[in-house]
Amino acid sequence: MEKQEYTITLYTENSIGMIGRISTIFSRRKINIESLNTSPSEAEGIHRFTIVIHETEDVVRKLCRQIEKQVEVLKAYYNTNDEVIWQEQALYKVPTNMVTEKAPVERLLRQYGASAVVIRNDYTVFETAGHREEIDALTEALAEYNLIEFVRSARIAIIKDSEGFHKKLKEFEEAEPADEVVENRYLNKQDNVFTM
Repeated sequence: MEKQEYTITLYTENSIGMIGRISTIFSRRKINIESLNTSPSEAEGIHRFTIVIHETEDVVRKLCRQIEKQVEVLKAYYNTNDEVIWQEQALYKVPTNMVTEKAPVERLLRQYGASAVVIRNDYTVFETAGHREEIDALTEALAEYNLIEFVRSARIAIIKDSEGFHKKLKEFEEAEPADEVVENRYLNKQDNVFTM
């Protein structure tokens, strides 16, 4: 099997140490994480991890099964780039005089859909979103115009053919409702229960 880029989407409970436990699974298998993003999901109390790796499908399938064995992981999906809609965001800091005095810089920023976030006398910060190749191309082009600073976010992605995890969670709850929580009737009565 040939290696390719996969986007792994994990739905987890929001608990301390999840990033560490998940990254340990990757490091034990000697798999490099290209990109990692975590954020709240559409379901309240559930977090979403978006992880990008370069591996074979067989390795990714086994990896997702192992990740799902973690108690707090509710579901793990993996998809190719064709199966997801994805973006990365980038911020660029360039000298303001380069933007105002050089028309090619302005055209370049317009071509890539960059918009100004901060304009100061000494520098201007632009933001744009796109695929990694587009962001890399703009970064390379701006390097010729004294690019001061650059930062790119991790990938965020939505699965094309997914109806959302929230819907699946609701269907599961309807199919297998949780037992009603019953208060312990012996609570605060330990002196009467445990007497000798």
